[in-house]
Amino acid sequence: MFCLQFYISGKTKVVSIQGLERAMMKHVKVAAFDCPDAWFKVLNNIWKEGDVFQVGYGSEVMETKKLNLTIEIAHPENRPLVSDKAPCDMKYVQWYALTYLWCGEGKQDETYTYGSRLREPVDQVEEAIKCYVKEQRDRQVTMVVRLPEDIFKYNRITGEKHEPPCLSLIDTEILDGKMNLTCYFRSWDAYAGLPANIAGLQMFNEAFVSEINERTDLGLETGKLVFHSKNCHIYQRQFKLVQELLEPKESGKSKSLMAKTLGEMAKEE
Repeated sequence: MFCLQFYISGKTKVVSIQGLERAMMKHVKVAAFDCPDAWFKVLNNIWKEGDVFQVGYGSEVMETKKLNLTIEIAHPENRPLVSDKAPCDMKYVQWYALTYLWCGEGKQDETYTYGSRLREPVDQVEEAIKCYVKEQRDRQVTMVVRLPEDIFKYNRITGEKHEPPCLSLIDTEILDGKMNLTCYFRSWDAYAGLPANIAGLQMFNEAFVSEINERTDLGLETGKLVFHSKNCHIYQRQFKLVQELLEPKESGKSKSLMAKTLGEMAKEE
């Protein structure tokens, strides 16, 4: 076994490479065909390889399993956008995409939405559309959700507390006639939030491309969705739900039927 020696406070400490690897934050890349495929693969990776992370501050203070994660979705336009096993449906996704991402409207008790940050004080979505109408090879069209003052975790004008946005930015790029989005989430609920988020951002991209096409003759299509998150997690309260999703238990009836089927196949051979 390979080891490293560290000189700390006058003492030599020996640490094995294996132990060092366990102590380091894990980064995993997930390559998925479409949005439902991405959801299942992310949950599976976190469930099997996730680091235990005890949340000390945030919306929910509890134990989680998490990964530093990169997701690449090759065909996010493929329908359905959400799995029938996900804790959301297309009706919710459509409402989320329109209300929270595109228009910026939210509930009265919310201090902001992603869309309100994208639209005010600068309408970044409109300006991004104008940039691409003018020049399609632009590498500088990035829409930012997080603000510098979010580090204070409250609105310094109203005094209201709020969580910094999980979605921090949406970066854009046209390549081979397709609009590709790269998004960063500082923190991401893999079970309940991720399926609606990625489906909603695909719908956002479709609306974004449609607006550009209406003003040009480019005929753009939506391309890949790429996501990065330093803390994509499953909450402890979701462990049982995720386990049942990934490791469904066969009923006695289904086991009996399977045994009967295998027996019949053996006789035929």
